[in-house]
Amino acid sequence: MSCAVIDRAAARGRVAVSLLFFSYGAILGAWTARIPAIKHVLGLSDGQLSVGLLAFAAGAITGMQAIGRPVDRYGSARLMVPAALADAALLVAPGYAPNLAMLVASLYAFGVAHGALNVAMNVNGVEVQREWGRPIMSSLHAAYSIGGFVGAAVGGLFAYAGGSAAATFLAVAAVVSALALWAGRWAYRSHPQPQPGESATAAMPRPTGVLFLGVLVFCCLVGEGAAADWSAVYLRDNLGTGAGFAASAYAAFAVAMMAGRLVGDRLALRFGPVALVRGCGLLAAVGFGGTLLIGRPAAGVIGFACLGAGLSCIAPQVFSAAGSQHPAAAGKAIARVAGLGFLGFVVGPVVIGAAAELVGLPTALAIPAVLALFVAATATALAPRTAAQR
Repeated sequence: MSCAVIDRAAARGRVAVSLLFFSYGAILGAWTARIPAIKHVLGLSDGQLSVGLLAFAAGAITGMQAIGRPVDRYGSARLMVPAALADAALLVAPGYAPNLAMLVASLYAFGVAHGALNVAMNVNGVEVQREWGRPIMSSLHAAYSIGGFVGAAVGGLFAYAGGSAAATFLAVAAVVSALALWAGRWAYRSHPQPQPGESATAAMPRPTGVLFLGVLVFCCLVGEGAAADWSAVYLRDNLGTGAGFAASAYAAFAVAMMAGRLVGDRLALRFGPVALVRGCGLLAAVGFGGTLLIGRPAAGVIGFACLGAGLSCIAPQVFSAAGSQHPAAAGKAIARVAGLGFLGFVVGPVVIGAAAELVGLPTALAIPAVLALFVAATATALAPRTAAQR
């Protein structure tokens, strides 16, 4: 195959997987924006709604773990498009759930498809990056962030116009399905195989190495969950701001994270993954932790911006390392890493809330800063490995 053909295939593959990252974010953004409508229509209490949200989280973790081995066997390109189509279709189901039991069932199924898409598209992203010849994972995660903004905006517009959650989900699902079909035509197809003479056992990722990479993503997503669930509460209840200003804290976090991901590939190319992740961890720890000590409204917004910028490049680099260090078993490796990361996003805010009951929210929010410092101190885990070290 000529270089021109390889370059064209890689370029189309990058567009295809970017479309799926965007779709993944748009689906999640639309769902999140219409959760209040679902709660209102079904007359759910906060506790009942939390059961549904936990079902979605359990389904996502199930899907992540189930898809790893098939991705390694059949290739990510064959599975990520069906996963995206299933994700779009199953997004619609919660909008028509008539009661809590059906909502829980539909959210579990939705979560399974969402988790499967997460792993398959990240594996494909690593494969495209390998063919591309330079870092692209941060830009792919930026596409996810942009998709989240778009999905949430669409959900907000439907809510403003009085549209139902089901109508919102149908509209988003239709667009995502079209994007997925486009991605299917351009998807980069690569199925890593063990090197000649390498046994199947040797091709398996080392559990301890993959587990530690998962711990790093866990630490990162604790911070993301904390920003999503506690930023506005901290500014409003602890710093005494109005609701509008309090909401700007998460907006600052999200914008800074997206901006960091847009420049992350260039930073990774220039400084390498270890230095980049170390610097990002220090920015999150020092920038966010320092503003907690200041305890002023403006400092709070700046602190969450520092947290978003600091965390922005960590997860893309860890996913890249997991897939690159274990190319013959990238699906299983990324499934383990993604599962631990998602667990951090779900569990982290709960732990911070429990800690806040004991020591107060400002002190409890130091947890993401400490975890970011841990990531910075252990960034050498992302150093590229030789074949003998895998």
